[in-house]
Amino acid sequence: MATISTRSTFIHGQWTAADSSQLYGIPDWGKGYVGVSPEGHLTVIPTKDPAKSIDLHEVIEGLKARGVHTPVLLRFNDILVHRLREIRNAFDDAMAEQQYGAAGGGGYSCVYPIKVNQQRHVCEQIANLAVELNFGLEAGSKPELLAVLGLSASAGGPGVNGMPIICNGFKDDEFIETVTLATKLGRNIIPVVEKWTELELVVKHAKQYNVRPKIGLRVKLSSRGAGRWESSAGVRSKFGLFVSEVLQAVEYLKKHDMLDCLNLVHCHVGSQLYDIRVFKNAVNELAHIYCELHKMGAGLTMLDIGGGMGVDYDGSQSAWSSSINYTIAEYAADVVYRIKSVCDAASVPHPKILSESGRAMVAYSSVLVMDVLGTSKFASDPDIEAVDALLKGETEPPQPLLDLVDVYRNISDRNLREAFHDATQGRDEAMSLFSLGYMNLPMRAAAERLFWAIGHKLLERASKKGELPEEFESLPEFLSDIYFCNFSLFQSMPDSWAIDQLFPICPIHRLNEEPTRRGILADITCDSDGKIDHFVDKRIDKKILELHEVKDLPGEGAGVEPYYLAVFLLGAYQEILGDLHNLLGDTHAVHISHDANGQWEIDEIIDGDTVEEVLAFVQYDPEDLKRAMRQDVEAACKQGRLTLIEGKSLLKFYDEGLEGYTYLEG
Repeated sequence: MATISTRSTFIHGQWTAADSSQLYGIPDWGKGYVGVSPEGHLTVIPTKDPAKSIDLHEVIEGLKARGVHTPVLLRFNDILVHRLREIRNAFDDAMAEQQYGAAGGGGYSCVYPIKVNQQRHVCEQIANLAVELNFGLEAGSKPELLAVLGLSASAGGPGVNGMPIICNGFKDDEFIETVTLATKLGRNIIPVVEKWTELELVVKHAKQYNVRPKIGLRVKLSSRGAGRWESSAGVRSKFGLFVSEVLQAVEYLKKHDMLDCLNLVHCHVGSQLYDIRVFKNAVNELAHIYCELHKMGAGLTMLDIGGGMGVDYDGSQSAWSSSINYTIAEYAADVVYRIKSVCDAASVPHPKILSESGRAMVAYSSVLVMDVLGTSKFASDPDIEAVDALLKGETEPPQPLLDLVDVYRNISDRNLREAFHDATQGRDEAMSLFSLGYMNLPMRAAAERLFWAIGHKLLERASKKGELPEEFESLPEFLSDIYFCNFSLFQSMPDSWAIDQLFPICPIHRLNEEPTRRGILADITCDSDGKIDHFVDKRIDKKILELHEVKDLPGEGAGVEPYYLAVFLLGAYQEILGDLHNLLGDTHAVHISHDANGQWEIDEIIDGDTVEEVLAFVQYDPEDLKRAMRQDVEAACKQGRLTLIEGKSLLKFYDEGLEGYTYLEG
């Protein structure tokens, strides 16, 4: 017997917004950034101050009035600022409490790896704030390096040349030369040596341009990572130098009178580290390497612990892949304590600590809102009168259908298991008879509909009891509805498809109504993988999402009443990893913040990709397409297959379609 989660069982007399908040786990994964209003609307709380909340449904209606339709990605600038300050404050508090750097040295910088979200508007906001917070930027490729150099220039201000710029990834001669020239420009830029040839290039260009560069070495630790990206750490990791190579690098730099230029050691334990113990072991090992190299005469002043600070996607605050078992404050305190302890024992000055916590910085700031286009559902009403009429018209009614009718009419709380077994047997026997030609199609349809109705009845009774017999735990998944949503999984949530990453999803309105349907979500691509059938629920493998009934609008082909769902924590990686599956491009993006009066306002609307733009990206010339269509229409008009008015309408539709949004518009 399996107990049904209390988050999916309604036990009160009248459904409230608080019930929805509990059902969808909003306080757990929202971390104070998301709430529910008494009106049943989802709210975003950018500074965790409930008095300054933003009504998501109101925003979507406001955008619709401006001609901006869902799907739309909302970026909350104030959340991004709040997250950066939260990380800054956590390390400041930990260092003050532990007197880190009291005897000299110390300090902290959070470095943003732009690969996490390279969208210009996001990176510019971080770069502008980085000067104030003494944060930095990281580039992992030549295009990213050029972007970062431009961003640091645009940030301006007296502190721009002090902003740390970390260069990771493989580097060729041109990359290293650009870094060297940026050093002469005054940038605080540190190339991290990933392989031996890069060190030779750094020395070569330093001598060519008469520069004393700041050099970093990435070390392959023996400590392993944890989670989906654990293979990015350890001695078999893709990047970094073995300890033996690090010692050779020290001798090489000493030979060229540049050992004082070795200013930073670096490691990477893996993205989305869910277990703080793994991270503490890695930091401890790196700190010991730092101290040993410092004693050898290296000019070390910085220790870069890489990325890894995770995000609690499911709200369970536990050691599993979609969660983390620590807070930002605990992370900062453990990092500071481990490094301080090792350095104090070795009588080495405390280094400046750098972390590359991109996911933790930006994940919370982006929310995707999409509209439901329609649903597909199993009938819960067997239309028993029609079945009776069907059976009366048969000389020898098929026994499986008679059995299913009997099961449906006699279900009680005392025979749930028996009813399930009998219904399953009746359904299987009916399918066998149909396959052998002994049952007609209407009879088969009636058998299927009866089985679905029995399943719904069983679930309803079991839910009231608070438990499901083991035999039919799969029924909720089997009988779930399909909600067709206006989005592309591959464009907006690629990690959901590629690595089974969970993202919190819930309606943005009607949260003061009980959600009576159970469903999965399907996108508008033609790919059968374009669906979401796993949902967050505190480490429970939840395969359905509680949703509201969506009714058809009056009038044939009028569609369904507006129903909006939001997907949270998409700010990290999802935007930049998205592809053009089915040529569905970027969604509209809207930057939202609070004004001086506490009201939400739109800072900027960035139009999503047009059909012309995505076609050009895959080497179609829109003008060639238009020309070919005009010729085809002209020929059809001459042959009398189209009238001139019809031809004109088709060309207008075609031209406007090329200029329009790649997604479906209301």
